[in-house]
Amino acid sequence: MSRLPARWVAHSARLLDGTGAPALDDAWLVVEAGRVAALGSGDRWREHARGAGEVEVLDATGRWLVPGFVDVHRHGGGGRSHEEGPDAVLAAALAHRAHGSTAGVVSFVADDVDVLAEHLSGVADLVEAAGGPGGADGLLLGSHLEGPFLAHARRGAHDPAKLADPTPAAVRHLLAAARGTLRQVTLDPQRTGAHEALRLFAQAGTAVAVGHTEATCEQAAAAFDAGARLLTHAFNAMPGIHHRAPGPVVAALDDERVVLEVILDGHHVHPRAAALLLTAAPGRVALVTDAMAAAAVAPGGPDRYRLGGLEVVLQAPAEPGTPPRAVLAGGDTIAGSALTLDVAVRLGVAAGVPLEVLVRAATSTPARAVGAAGRGVLAPGARADVVVLDEDLAVVEVRTAGSPA
Repeated sequence: MSRLPARWVAHSARLLDGTGAPALDDAWLVVEAGRVAALGSGDRWREHARGAGEVEVLDATGRWLVPGFVDVHRHGGGGRSHEEGPDAVLAAALAHRAHGSTAGVVSFVADDVDVLAEHLSGVADLVEAAGGPGGADGLLLGSHLEGPFLAHARRGAHDPAKLADPTPAAVRHLLAAARGTLRQVTLDPQRTGAHEALRLFAQAGTAVAVGHTEATCEQAAAAFDAGARLLTHAFNAMPGIHHRAPGPVVAALDDERVVLEVILDGHHVHPRAAALLLTAAPGRVALVTDAMAAAAVAPGGPDRYRLGGLEVVLQAPAEPGTPPRAVLAGGDTIAGSALTLDVAVRLGVAAGVPLEVLVRAATSTPARAVGAAGRGVLAPGARADVVVLDEDLAVVEVRTAGSPA
């Protein structure tokens, strides 16, 4: 990775700080030693550019400065699946970083508990080797177990033979393997032992998500009262909103403590339905990719991949600007996505959602949901993960802790 001077200054930009506040026009940003030193608007950036020592000056006229995206649910990218091992985990993270994601959680599909424990231990090794989730390039925040504690009827692209009840022994084994790096676990609250598992995970600091479930609105609400704080990919792998059976989505909307994941790829959820959630739960929607290996692959790449032990086929998108649709081979079950978060933001804008709302949903909200509240914001003292977007919201440059990707 190339190194920048100790200080760099960007100026004449439009800046969104990740909090949902309106854009700051004619904005400038000063970064020193990998952290945001100051920001504002107007000409005061010149004072910082004249300081002692070497300074890089970035003219960002006509561009946006936003915090690095934080993806708390993805399974791979750049042609690599997380189940392939630590090298693949890093390769996928780097592929997503080129699209603006400067931090992510490493998701795994359902498998035997011992296999999942090995995966969690491998991610813990990577995080520790980087000096923790805020160290080195900070790309990896930890892990997410999307399985195996899921409902058979709502398993989606998870192998039914790998689903299981969350016994206390299994929970403790997984937590021990993760060594404090298990950020999130998806749990069907109807499974035997689910509420005890929820308690154990929450006590360990792991965010519990309700998902892949047939739970009613009332059962989901009970799980949230017991400590669950996320809804895994809202609308997908769960009952929808019915006027006599409102389901888990309404339970999550009703609870100010809960963050709702949304996959805004034009396939999982209609963009207008995603816009409805973003309006109904301000600051509580997290854009996620649920990406598998096909994400962040250059055009012309393969059209067949693996997700866990299952084969996935890509279908050409029906609408311009949307990624290919990933489905299980031989059927029509959606199997993750080929999405990156920059594309999700652009699709949200096309659906009429204000950019500041979408940037918040791609940065500070997901970070807060998994206990990484210091990420995904641009404020004095914050880590300088910065993405530069052009007028069309395409990624121009990514700087992680102040350094270019």
